Amino acid sequence: MSTETITTAAQAWDDFVRVMADGLAAPGPEEAVRVVTDCVATLLGDKTAHLKPGGLKGDEVQYSVSATVMIAPGRTQNVFVAQSGFPPEQRHMKIEIERGHPGRVVREQEALLLANTDDYADFQQILKTSRMGSSMYVPMFWQGTMFGQLIAGSQARYSYRPVDLELMRRLADLASLLWHSHGGPEKLPQIIES
Repeated sequence: MSTETITTAAQAWDDFVRVMADGLAAPGPEEAVRVVTDCVATLLGDKTAHLKPGGLKGDEVQYSVSATVMIAPGRTQNVFVAQSGFPPEQRHMKIEIERGHPGRVVREQEALLLANTDDYADFQQILKTSRMGSSMYVPMFWQGTMFGQLIAGSQARYSYRPVDLELMRRLADLASLLWHSHGGPEKLPQIIES
């Protein structure tokens, strides 16, 4: 194992512990999970992808977003919660439960890595500001039942790699724990209406 890998693993562990502590100290479920989504948007992904040929197109500008997407009561909608980097008017946005790749994750209950969304004819733009060039989706489970997912998007193509997906799997587990420890399932209807 290289020194770089060890340093990266040590940094990842430090970030994980910090996120866990901050999330546990948060006043409510959305604030607790936002600690995770902020970490995903800030830390994951190749930070040089936008500088590489084909990373950005035209007048695109690099930025990253993240959110949890909770399955609403009645299981007809996915609701975006604890968004990081989303425009304010898309706070608690709702989409049909089967729409796009979030819908695919609900159906298949498996993680997805789209290194370059241009390679997927079925990719749908959900974010109002622009179409993401790279994205990841990781289902979140509690006691064996999927209740939501942790998602990430980056404007630059090839931002996300398999190592990012593996780290996001761990962060999705942490988000599940934080959501439930703060009473998220019981408070979701209030969050949706706020």
